[in-house]
Amino acid sequence: MIIENVAFPSGQHCETTALGALLRHEGLELSEPMLFGLGEGLGFVYWDAKNMDFPFLGGRVKPAALTRTACDRLGLTLHVQETASPRKAWQNVADALAAGRPVGLQLDSYHLDYFTTKVHFGGHFVAMYGYDDTHAHLIDTAQQGGAVTTTLTSLARARGERGPMTARNLSYTITSTGRPDLGAAVRKAISSNAQAFLNPPIANLGHRGIAKAAQQVTRWLDRSGDPSRDLPLAAMLMERGGTGGALFRVMYRDFLAEATTIVDDDDLRLGHQLYAEIAPLWTEVSRHIAAAGETGDPDHLARASAILTDLAAKEHRAMQVLAG
Repeated sequence: MIIENVAFPSGQHCETTALGALLRHEGLELSEPMLFGLGEGLGFVYWDAKNMDFPFLGGRVKPAALTRTACDRLGLTLHVQETASPRKAWQNVADALAAGRPVGLQLDSYHLDYFTTKVHFGGHFVAMYGYDDTHAHLIDTAQQGGAVTTTLTSLARARGERGPMTARNLSYTITSTGRPDLGAAVRKAISSNAQAFLNPPIANLGHRGIAKAAQQVTRWLDRSGDPSRDLPLAAMLMERGGTGGALFRVMYRDFLAEATTIVDDDDLRLGHQLYAEIAPLWTEVSRHIAAAGETGDPDHLARASAILTDLAAKEHRAMQVLAG
């Protein structure tokens, strides 16, 4: 059972890659930055807990929220299924494929055969477009190979894993009911994303989270059991861990640039200009974090802290402009 012509070339981020593949099958071709922006994907979280080896810096909203929001903005029908039963989980997927619809899956990438870096991450997304007696046929990011396969056994393990960010064998399909009003969707998505960023419910989210990261990052050499491993890894995830660069700020900058070709608005153009200035600063932060781990020099973390303090203010201003 293989559905033909399911693809999303050069996808950088897993959830937008899966979403893009499903939408292309429905005849709706949108760029990855546009999907990210319509999903109100930009965010920030500083996440640290006693059971964590090292703090986590995140630049986007929670898993699956992006897909739900983008479908809502575009007026698409999203059908989501979750179950604790492996048998039912497989039947949900098989039924959708038999009906000619590719299926989005949330799973733990640790178990996927084609992943060379074995780290548990329960918020990974793929689009499944077929299977044979032994393997599932998937669409993943370009970094992971694009059109790939994994054994049905490994897929079941990945879908059924439990732990942080995992879902209960989550699968979903998308149905288009007509051409969306892209201009209206863009306006609403930008304003809503900005409001959420400006008004975080807790201090480790949004612009407040960036300010908190600025305070905490200076302690990272002492926080880590292995700074030469942990700090370069954190920096790598900011730049290349499916973020599209600069903790998703490059992707959001590109969304805003595309949005200015759809919506004629001076505040939108200014917001794009501000994020064009913001994105390189995040890359500078990641370089200092990596250098601190490689050299053990705390001055790099002091510089990262200063830039983060500046970024908290810059992103606050940019989102105030975009909130309208």
